[in-house]
Amino acid sequence: MAVLADSDTRWKWGALTANRIAPEDSDIRLDGYLLRGRATPTARQLQEVGVHADSLSEVTAVEFLRTMAQESYDVLVLALVGGGVQAMLHGLKRVWEGKAERPAVVTGYVGVVYEKLADGLLLRHGADLVLANSRQDAERFRAVYEGVGADASSVTEVALPFLGGEPYAGEHDPYTVVFAAQPSVPDNRRDRTYLLNRLIQHARKHPEREVLLKLRSKPGEHTTHIEELPYQKLVQRLDPPANFKLVYGNMGEVLDRADLMVTISSTAALESLHRRIPTVVLSDLGVREVLGNHHFVGSGCLASWDQLDEGHRPTPDEEWVSRQGVCADGSYATAFDPARERIAKLLGRPGGMPALTPYYTPATAPGYLPGILARHHLGPDGSPLPGAPAHDKEPGPVRQIVRRAARGAYRHGVQRVAPVIRRMGEL
Repeated sequence: MAVLADSDTRWKWGALTANRIAPEDSDIRLDGYLLRGRATPTARQLQEVGVHADSLSEVTAVEFLRTMAQESYDVLVLALVGGGVQAMLHGLKRVWEGKAERPAVVTGYVGVVYEKLADGLLLRHGADLVLANSRQDAERFRAVYEGVGADASSVTEVALPFLGGEPYAGEHDPYTVVFAAQPSVPDNRRDRTYLLNRLIQHARKHPEREVLLKLRSKPGEHTTHIEELPYQKLVQRLDPPANFKLVYGNMGEVLDRADLMVTISSTAALESLHRRIPTVVLSDLGVREVLGNHHFVGSGCLASWDQLDEGHRPTPDEEWVSRQGVCADGSYATAFDPARERIAKLLGRPGGMPALTPYYTPATAPGYLPGILARHHLGPDGSPLPGAPAHDKEPGPVRQIVRRAARGAYRHGVQRVAPVIRRMGEL
């Protein structure tokens, strides 16, 4: 099996998905490929994920396609942003042209899908399996595909691959509150400072509690989203009490000691609900699509810091939870059976695998598709553009500048450097 990922969170999703959909009771080889870019994970981020890969290499899109023309896999998981998936589908269609044997191509979403539903889904169309992490997502995905006249048979209901851990068994000593931070939500200094101040105030109000700020990345690292206002930088101007701590590491390990999990809209809320840990989705900044917490309307988990300060513990709505693929009822062990069965059927198909058929083509989206492919140095037919960086083993000059700028952002202040990163990221 092979996984192509473009960030730490997508590597986690892709690698764990590969393990979940592999035939049961079988030893598999997992080859990992990391798409070179601004969010290519560091060694520390990869170690934090905790997934073993038999090989791991950083590649350009063109390098990856040339490798796929030569290597033989049963399953390929594309753990990429939508545009990356679309580019790889067209590139793979070209390199596998005329071949009866090819891998089953699988893609999906890392977590909660609360924005750009149609755009992201149509960019993923053409994969053999488009995984939906819940019953609700499966219904929405099929409705989008059917609504534009696209084949919806690829939509396959599973669950988030990183759910697990022991169910919550009662309060710890000390009682521990975990706030799961997100790199880009909220996206402004005022709101992020507000959340940080409220977390610190909660720690002061409850000195008997341990209050943890769970961070996704360390300064200089990037995840799926660029974090322009890291909490590590904001907290330096404050004077938090001794029971307030910054923590990193695997989310599952942090949740092992959590008595209350608080977030704006992180997928960590679903991990927490799966383990029946009291979980709060904050309403302090409003319930808004831009924050993503609108996804949790009906969950029973929405609450404010004022309520939490006074001891409120929410009770999740069981019907809502059951529609989110959380599997708190014990059904998680069979959640990936439909995907395994579909892959086995595809690989056993008489006459071999059919050609990949994305919804977007130069005929259906002539003003959109070429630009998506060009970002990955591919032409409208999926072939490498002249001068595409197919063999360079080091990041090109532009990428080197972008990475240096990203590191400098944390040393010298994001406001001066971020515009440069954004401009050069478009090159």
